[in-house]
Amino acid sequence: MAISIIAAIGKNNELGKNNDLIWHFKEDMKFFRETTTGNTVLMGRKTFESLPHALPNRRNVVVTKDKSYIAEGAEVFHSVEEALKSTENDNVFVIGGGMIYNELLPFCDKLYLTEIDDECPDADVYFPKFNKSEYSAEKLTDYTVNGVRFSHIIYSK
Repeated sequence: MAISIIAAIGKNNELGKNNDLIWHFKEDMKFFRETTTGNTVLMGRKTFESLPHALPNRRNVVVTKDKSYIAEGAEVFHSVEEALKSTENDNVFVIGGGMIYNELLPFCDKLYLTEIDDECPDADVYFPKFNKSEYSAEKLTDYTVNGVRFSHIIYSK
């Protein structure tokens, strides 16, 4: 099994606000879709609920402690361990939220990060800090949209 993280983060590791992404760039959404299609996406309940529906052409896996939770179009597990056991033959992309990223970061081989040269002082969810010196970085693209610069970077252990 290969476990990777995919996330868009601001200058201070900001991820989200009010159960939504802070930044919405069509180039980043395209990168996310192309990178995760055909693979398994693993997420927490709040991340799943922030989506309009289960993500098409991907195996959707949701982790929640709520034993009665039903996620239409997704498989529900009640611990990260259960979810990982069920995906042991898959290429897994962890797509959020903050608690799931924090729990799975030590197990990830690659981080597909959109690094955004902007900040959001009232963000309420953050990506966990990690030691970039433990990874090799490959910058894929640079963009500037509405005056905001961002890059797609793959960090590999």
